[in-house]
Amino acid sequence: MEKKDLDWGSLGFSYMPTSYSYVCNWRDGAWEEGGLTADHSVTISECAGILHYCQECFEGLKAYTTESGDIVCFRPDLNADRMYETAERLCMPPFPKDKFVEAVKEVVKANLEWVPPFGSGATLYIRPVMFATGVVIGVKPATEYQFRILVTPVGPYYKGGAVPISICVSPFDRAAPRGTGNIKAGLNYAMSLQANVEAHANGFAENLYLDSQSRTYVEEAGGANIIFVNKEGTLVVPQSHTDSILPSITRRSLVVVARDILGMNVEERPVKFAEVEAGDFVEAGLCGTAAVISPVGKITNGDEVIEISGMEAAGPVMTKLRNTLTGIQSGEIEGPEGWVVKIA
Repeated sequence: MEKKDLDWGSLGFSYMPTSYSYVCNWRDGAWEEGGLTADHSVTISECAGILHYCQECFEGLKAYTTESGDIVCFRPDLNADRMYETAERLCMPPFPKDKFVEAVKEVVKANLEWVPPFGSGATLYIRPVMFATGVVIGVKPATEYQFRILVTPVGPYYKGGAVPISICVSPFDRAAPRGTGNIKAGLNYAMSLQANVEAHANGFAENLYLDSQSRTYVEEAGGANIIFVNKEGTLVVPQSHTDSILPSITRRSLVVVARDILGMNVEERPVKFAEVEAGDFVEAGLCGTAAVISPVGKITNGDEVIEISGMEAAGPVMTKLRNTLTGIQSGEIEGPEGWVVKIA
């Protein structure tokens, strides 16, 4: 199918309506059949549960055009798993995992002309979202829900793509211990908006959050996990004492890439911010579906500026990790079985 006439290489990370979305409703205790729609609007009651008690969750994944021209998606089964678990935590009816993957395939197939061409640096971003549509005035779960998937072509999440970014330690907390930090719910991101606006106003690309219990351990950024490389070349992946870090699919995949494909040593453990201040790490990167890996050149904490790898170029390990993972996603490199799902 002929691609849309777009300047693919100039796309930012923003919404562009495409041909079709997917929609499915949960009523009377069951999910309906669901299907495609050309209507990208949503009409709900002023008393819908999403508006009052924030019953909402979402996912993010991408479709790619490979070098051979195939359209593929990266590990959609893990997105299905995570959304299922998030829905359970928010007392929402989980969307069936197999139905989730089939819905992703269906909506991407319906929008093939919007999947950016190979080598453009752009991808088709896929955003599944579920929210309470049933009316509710007391504090309790709603009785009706809607699951949707929108798709939109996007460029890099952070300006410059693989160019190092500067981030700052946020004075705010991202998530409470034993709260909802480990699920992908909109309520978590709402809490980060003020910190995000302030960081951007001060010239930073993103925030780095410390644990809210002691403010001594590294957790994650506002829109991505963070990973480090120490002086010995070991990939160090922060873990949470209180289960408040989102289980990023990209991060989990990078651990496998580093350990099993690149032969690196990998440590998954709590990371004290004091280690960052002491200069124990020579590289850092923000990782996630949208970001892939965005190298971090500097981290500012109040008046303290910590140079990781500098702002000139990405470090060699982050570059190798990024290139290997994107190579697997685009079909240039053979990855573990089942990671890349062919759609068309």
